[in-house]
Amino acid sequence: MTNWIDIAALDDVPQRGARMIKTASGCVAVFRTANDAVFALDNACPHKAGPLAEGIVHGTSVTCPLHNWVISLETGEAQGADEGRVATYPARVENGRILLDSDFFRTRAAA
Repeated sequence: MTNWIDIAALDDVPQRGARMIKTASGCVAVFRTANDAVFALDNACPHKAGPLAEGIVHGTSVTCPLHNWVISLETGEAQGADEGRVATYPARVENGRILLDSDFFRTRAAA
């Protein structure tokens, strides 16, 4: 059984924007697309740890604000010629609230 934790109202994250939250296993960027899909990834770009929550969201990707690496919100993988990956976390929207899988965070912290 999945234990979901409520982290924010959907409206707390602007469309095509992000918010950073702190967890026991590190900082997580929570993204909202133009069509209200929600994704959660590690906040540090695989290139030089740029703050992805400060990047530009376009479609289901985010462009890192430091060196323009494009990261898939769905897979966490760098796109194009760039190589690298950030961890992704299960996220969903329920009754206008953003929920993250707390079991996933506990597993990751123990690894």
